[in-house]
Amino acid sequence: MILVVGANGMLGKDLMSLLGGRARGVDIEDVDITSLESIERVLKTVHPAVVINCAAYTDVDGCETNVETAMQVNAEGVAHLAMASRMIGARLVQISTDYIFDGSKGSPYLEDDPPNPLNIYGESKYAGELNAIINPDHLIVRSQWLYGQHGKNFVETMLRLAKEKDELSVVDDQIGAPTWTVDLAQAIIALIDSGKGLRGVYHAANAGSCSWNAFARVIFEEAGLAVTVNGMTTDQLNRPARRPLYSTLDCEKLANDTGFRLQPWRDALKMYLKLRKL
Repeated sequence: MILVVGANGMLGKDLMSLLGGRARGVDIEDVDITSLESIERVLKTVHPAVVINCAAYTDVDGCETNVETAMQVNAEGVAHLAMASRMIGARLVQISTDYIFDGSKGSPYLEDDPPNPLNIYGESKYAGELNAIINPDHLIVRSQWLYGQHGKNFVETMLRLAKEKDELSVVDDQIGAPTWTVDLAQAIIALIDSGKGLRGVYHAANAGSCSWNAFARVIFEEAGLAVTVNGMTTDQLNRPARRPLYSTLDCEKLANDTGFRLQPWRDALKMYLKLRKL
């Protein structure tokens, strides 16, 4: 049995769908990951072989003012899951982020590149990675720029704004890989099902990279919408949390160890847009 924590979220719902009868899901109404007692109760009841933690406080700007909540959920919560899963002999899969890096490398990040988060969200997620190691049988899966059918995301925001405006400004100096949660879920399952007892850190993101600006242009192009997309800098956007400017992830380790390679980001977007119309 695989237990998905945060099963009602964007990634969690796709994992539950793909895993089918192999999985059981819990969310905030079933478990409080900031409470070790709550987690121990659930894990002792379900007794899963694998725990996938999709639960997180993901409001990047909100983390800047809600530091305590960010650390409780993204760091301490992972420590509780690591301790409880270790106690029952279960593997812990912790979902992490490109935001643990500062974006200054200038080429795709490898799993063993040194973290240097620029914001509280990144700090809290990196602390979560360190806490996941409490359970020696762990996988840390870093991804980025997620979108999917079951939550707020950039694609849906752009499509909504296209109904209201025919001209938008989107930052063009942040580079990453838009990643469909269905593809990420498949990568996580490939790691779990490899039969090799894989452990440690893996990067999983759709292939290729682009700016948010280019991503917006392609969204409108693929959706058949006539929207003018102007460029702007991250400094002009002036958000509370600093963002890494180049945080693309190198995913070769995943491909080499599992044989699974996430499809190019534009192909994934095409599939997503087709599915959301069904």
